[in-house]
Amino acid sequence: MADRHLEPDTPELRVRWGSFAWTKENAAKAKEIVARYPAGRQRSAVMPLLDLAQRQVGAETNTQGWLPIPVMEYVAAYLDMPIIRVVEVASFYTMYNLVPVGRFHVQVCGTTPCMLRGSDAILAACKKRGMAKGHTSDDGLWTLTEVECMGNCASAPMVQINDDNYEDLTAERLDAVLDALAAGKTPKAGTQEPGRHTVEPSGGPTSLKDMVKANHDYRGDW
Repeated sequence: MADRHLEPDTPELRVRWGSFAWTKENAAKAKEIVARYPAGRQRSAVMPLLDLAQRQVGAETNTQGWLPIPVMEYVAAYLDMPIIRVVEVASFYTMYNLVPVGRFHVQVCGTTPCMLRGSDAILAACKKRGMAKGHTSDDGLWTLTEVECMGNCASAPMVQINDDNYEDLTAERLDAVLDALAAGKTPKAGTQEPGRHTVEPSGGPTSLKDMVKANHDYRGDW
């Protein structure tokens, strides 16, 4: 896992982000989000509002986005809650970036199922392109992070890049995905295994085959 820490609160950071405020569009979204929660429970909106703030920062910086301290302070003031409570949430969930990231945040799962299915080769492919764990490439395009299980064990190895998962990867398949992203294209998300739709058995089902085309009651067969 990458070491998580807050970006230092410097005067330069304050100059850049100290005047952060919702855009007109996001102000409407924030109001809608808070309205989902019962009276007196508005602070429960902290997670979606942090996500909204991170996306606004991303739109302004042409990156995946992150949460500078002044931006978290803005969310805290918006919800009338202590800043430390907002920081606790942002630092607990890895969906929030606490330091600047690149345009594409490449998160490689290195947990056992992915490791057994070749995550070392995936990390090596990233390294071959100049990526280093915990760092952003010089061109600002890639940030590489090794993460724990992301719940795609049946289609390992996998990576998450910004909002999309790419599964059943090989080094060559990952290269194709990264080449497409770098070229401004939108590669197919999900499994990269030809002929596989989601996480059904590769090559077709090995049991309950009568369920493929229609609902079949097996109770009489047993």
